[in-house]
Amino acid sequence: MADRPLAIEQFACTLRDGTPVLVRPIQPEDKAQLAAGFQRLSEESRYRRFMAPVQQLDEEQLRTLTEVDYVDRFAWVAVRADRPEEGLGVSRYVRVESEPDVAEVAVTVVDDYQGRGLGTLLLALLAAAARAAGIKRFRAYVLEENAPMIALLEDLGATTEHDSPGVVKADVRLDPELLPDSPASRVLKAVAVRLLDMLPAREKRSGTT
Repeated sequence: MADRPLAIEQFACTLRDGTPVLVRPIQPEDKAQLAAGFQRLSEESRYRRFMAPVQQLDEEQLRTLTEVDYVDRFAWVAVRADRPEEGLGVSRYVRVESEPDVAEVAVTVVDDYQGRGLGTLLLALLAAAARAAGIKRFRAYVLEENAPMIALLEDLGATTEHDSPGVVKADVRLDPELLPDSPASRVLKAVAVRLLDMLPAREKRSGTT
């Protein structure tokens, strides 16, 4: 796997309902798992993610979604720790070429695991990876009807405006010092602290300084 600014191999945690989860950087070998996870999404979840009636991911889409450089394009994939072949969700960012400190972000969680805190966790982990790569702000384009995602972004202090009919553009600053005191912000800060605690042990094992 390519070098990454945030060199974390995996992040283990438990969701609010006790589900054990592993989150790791996506790999090219995840194409089949990603395609299977997409099929578990409802029509509504697919439309919210792609803003179009996509029925399945073609080979080019799977290649784009799984073959990333971990700097300008990064993605985390969440799986069940006790059933690692079962994908639960993905979060990804793509750096905006004309604004290098901004990245477009998207988070997708399979319907069976929505409402358990996984989306917030994936967004928090994505923010940590993005900050390590020099990104200072997330930008999301969200359907107006996607109330859960808009609420999550607003919980992180997002500024929002209408981008086009039915679509909201939301910008979120990633500096923990600028985040509001909210449940989602506390998760983001806690994840950042835990990841920083993980780094020295890995660096020591790898012999880096």
